[in-house]
Amino acid sequence: MSVTGPLDGIRVIEVGTLISGPFAGRLLGDMGAEVIKIEPPGAPDPLRTWGQAELDGHHFFWTVHARNKKAVTLNLRTETGRGLFLDLVERSDIIVENFRPGTLEKWNLGYDVLRERNRGIILVRVSGYGQTGPEAHKAGYASVAEAASGLRHMNGFPGGPPPRLALSLGDSLAGMFAAQGALAALYRRSVTGDGQVVDAALTEACLAVQESTIPDYDVGGVVRGPSGTRLEGIAPSNIYRSADGSWVVIAANQDTVFRRLCEAMGRPELATDDRFANHVARGRNQDELDKIIGDWAAERQPDDIIETLSAAGVIAGPINTVAEVVEDPQLRAREMLVEHWDERIGRSVLGPGVVPVLSETPGTVRYAGPAAPGQHNDEVYCGLLGRNSAELDALRAEGVL
Repeated sequence: MSVTGPLDGIRVIEVGTLISGPFAGRLLGDMGAEVIKIEPPGAPDPLRTWGQAELDGHHFFWTVHARNKKAVTLNLRTETGRGLFLDLVERSDIIVENFRPGTLEKWNLGYDVLRERNRGIILVRVSGYGQTGPEAHKAGYASVAEAASGLRHMNGFPGGPPPRLALSLGDSLAGMFAAQGALAALYRRSVTGDGQVVDAALTEACLAVQESTIPDYDVGGVVRGPSGTRLEGIAPSNIYRSADGSWVVIAANQDTVFRRLCEAMGRPELATDDRFANHVARGRNQDELDKIIGDWAAERQPDDIIETLSAAGVIAGPINTVAEVVEDPQLRAREMLVEHWDERIGRSVLGPGVVPVLSETPGTVRYAGPAAPGQHNDEVYCGLLGRNSAELDALRAEGVL
């Protein structure tokens, strides 16, 4: 069998729903792990019905986050179901779950029980606030985590309401940190032979990407707030309206890049002007500098701006819609837009590629998400656990599968 990625040979059991846990599972699956997704019989993951486009009653968030996974049904609230789950644990490396803390323990499937069956098992737990602390018991969604962590406060324009990005960013950040923790735990297991618990919280994932906001407040009492289309004190780095009315991003806040921008605009004197001569000065005179660049950009077409500045070594680019993203030659060349064969509709669906790119064992999109809950019950329970068809029929009749 050919290697499908760096995690080829690793088996992951995913018992999460919606975004954060399944995103972590997707990332591990992209890198070659065998991911077995468990859904309760009669209660499929709601993600199957998410996504704004619809075709023949199907939505396509599922296509992306369930790719490279096998689907089985299993009722973990039954004694027989718990037994089957532990049989899977014995043959697996990682479990990913994003239930409210205490749920696995309520089902008598806490980490101590899992470890008794498999000393090396790694339990990845994603939750709103983490497994410990005074708010651990609370359910968490990305919208609240982004707000509680301070991330939402920094979005938008000064004096306006703090909007959200039109994505569940907190879920995705937590899923990424969860996958990172799983990989770190896999390495440590290779040294000690022991698994461990990876505890990833949505709030903490949102906090972790906030750069210097904490020390800025601690040392200087600075409460960083929203800054609209730019970052306060970082100049020039903003959007500028071109002659046809579209916006272009120009980022030249580094001294060397700013000098190139000045040359490209035909204003080399700006680079030695005391108002703009260094990073601190440009930050203090940000409004004035933005006006100068804005006036220059307003007289030019967007393609001309981007080509001129790129040739000069200045960072510039368009603000693309998804319609433009899917035609982007760079993304196409890097295989960041790939076809997923979606058997639910009998055709390929375009989706995001695998990040990051590895030189020797790159990850792959091998197949889109399973069409139906329990689609791989026979393969997993018969092929992996050694049950037979009659036993599976009996388990279905009992409501276990």
